[in-house]
Amino acid sequence: MSISPLMPVYPRCGVRPVKGEHCHLIDEDGTRYLDFASGIAVNLLGHSHPGLVGAIQKQAETLMHVSNLYGSPQGEALAQRLVDKTFADTVFFTNSGAEAVETAIKTARAYHQHEDGDANRTELITFTNAFHGRTMATISASNQEKMHKGFKPLLAGFQYAEFDNLDHAKSLMSDKTAGFLVEPIQGEGGIRPGSEEFIRGLRQLADENDLMLVFDEVQCGVARTGKLYAYEHYGIEPDIMASAKGIGGGFPFGACLATEKAARGMGFGTHGSTYGGNPLAMAAGMAVMDAVANDEFLAEVTEKGERLRTRLEQFIGNYPELFELVRGKGLMLGIKMKVESRPFFVHLRDNHQLLTVAAGDNTLRVLPPLVAGDAEFDEFFEKLSDGAASYIPVG
Repeated sequence: MSISPLMPVYPRCGVRPVKGEHCHLIDEDGTRYLDFASGIAVNLLGHSHPGLVGAIQKQAETLMHVSNLYGSPQGEALAQRLVDKTFADTVFFTNSGAEAVETAIKTARAYHQHEDGDANRTELITFTNAFHGRTMATISASNQEKMHKGFKPLLAGFQYAEFDNLDHAKSLMSDKTAGFLVEPIQGEGGIRPGSEEFIRGLRQLADENDLMLVFDEVQCGVARTGKLYAYEHYGIEPDIMASAKGIGGGFPFGACLATEKAARGMGFGTHGSTYGGNPLAMAAGMAVMDAVANDEFLAEVTEKGERLRTRLEQFIGNYPELFELVRGKGLMLGIKMKVESRPFFVHLRDNHQLLTVAAGDNTLRVLPPLVAGDAEFDEFFEKLSDGAASYIPVG
C-alpha cells in the first residue's frame, strides 16, 4: 500500500508535538515552539491550564457519555450559563464548528418553514472569502472554489455577496431570502473585521424583512476579541450564532445559540447528535467559562491585544518591504503582508520555532493563548524580529 494510514488530506509539516506547557509546544525530539497559533484559536487557556485539565480529569472519572436520550444536568447548566451571558434563549451543543454552523443553517431555514413563516424563504446570503467549515452545506455556503473542487454538485440555497459591502448584499435579496450568514470578523479570510456600517446594516435589513441574522463566531468568539462574543463590538445582536474552537479550550465541541423566536422551528425530532453535549464536553466548557466569562479576564485580553497591536504596528515599520498593516481585535490579530504569507509562516516555524497561522489575503494570523503574558510577548517579538531579518522572500 502506498497511501498513508492517516488519510493524506493534510500537508503535514515536520513539527510533531507530544507535549504542551502553557504557551509552548514540545516536539518529540524536545524542540520547544512558542505557540501563537493556539490550535487555530482553540487553546485559549494554553496547554496545561489546571482548571481545564482538572475539570476534564474529574469528569472522565465520573461520567463521560450517556447520549441525549436522557436528561442532562451538565448540559442544562452550561446552556443556562451561555444564555445568561449572551443574547440567546436556547442552545444546541455540537462536536465541532462545522456542525454548529450546520445547526445554524437548519435553524434559519426552519424559522421560515414554521406555520407562521414563508416556506419560500430558503436561501441564505453569505459572503466572499468566508470559511464556515468542511461539510457539504458549509462548503456550499462559501464561494471558495478551492473548497468546492472534487465535491460538486454543491447544495443549493446560498447566494454570495462581497464581504463588507452592504449594497451588494441588499441587491441579492429576493422573496427566497431567509437571512444572512456572516463572520463578523473573518478568520481564514485574513482577520478582516466587518465595518460597523456593514454589520449594523445587515441587522437592519433582517429586522425590516423578518430575516435571520446568523453569525459564525467559531473563530472570533469566546473572549478572543476581548468580548465574550464579537457581536458585542457592534452594538447589535444576531438571531442565531455558531460557536466552537475556544469554547472547549482544546476539547472538541461547539454550540448553536439562538433566540426563542429564531428557534421556533426546532422542535422535537428536527435535529440531533449522538455525542453533542456529553458530560465530558460540558465539563470542559464550564471550566472555560469559569476562566474567561468575567469582566476582569476580558479586560486583560483587550489590554494585551492593544499592547500587542501597538508593538506590531511599530515593528512592521522596520520592514516596509514585507509588511503592510495590522488588523483585528483583541488577541485575534492579522499582519497583512506585501509578499505571500505562507512561505514566511513556514520560515518562522521551521527556522525560529514560532508557530503562527497563514490566512487569505496574504495575512499572517497571530492567535496567542489568551493567558499569554509579557514573557511570551517578548519571546514572540524576538523570534518575529529574527525571522523578518533573516527572511528572503520567495520569488
